[in-house]
Amino acid sequence: MPSYGAVAAKAQTILVVGDSLSAEYGLQRGSGWVALMSERISREHPGAVVVNASISGDTTAGGLARLPALLRQHRPSLVVLELGGNDALRGLPIDTTQNNLAETARLAKAAGARVLILGMQLPPNYGRSYGERFAALFAEVARSQGTALVPFMLKGVADIPEAEAMFQADRIHPVASAHPIILGNVWPVLEPLLR
Repeated sequence: MPSYGAVAAKAQTILVVGDSLSAEYGLQRGSGWVALMSERISREHPGAVVVNASISGDTTAGGLARLPALLRQHRPSLVVLELGGNDALRGLPIDTTQNNLAETARLAKAAGARVLILGMQLPPNYGRSYGERFAALFAEVARSQGTALVPFMLKGVADIPEAEAMFQADRIHPVASAHPIILGNVWPVLEPLLR
């Protein structure tokens, strides 16, 4: 019979700190990629718990401000950072976004958590230079902080010819049927971090 310590050692908390893409904006509760991930984790990694601390409209600055309290409250073994899209929508400087995301990753690591960063890309109307620099910042933060990375969480959703059908009327938030694809992008990178 395993000791209590052995059982406790296997328990994991996965903390998702994100924006509307992770907060099920415009979706029926339970149909977003984080809820789908939670269901899969409960099947394949019993004892692990997912805490979705995502807030619609959040920026990297907001996530950074909220993180210390979340780390104290939940003591996660893995932190998934899905932030940055709202920074771009507000035209914030890329250096600011990058610095905020790097500091958020650093704080999570300092608290003993592994970190997974979910990268984002912008539509072409933001301009090629800004778009390329924005897409690159996620890989740069992952490299500098030694974290795992999903280069583009909306791969197969936003970069396909039928992309318009994959989004709600605002053309920003994916429809429910796109969320299994998002999880398909995240899972192969996230799952090894749970072992």
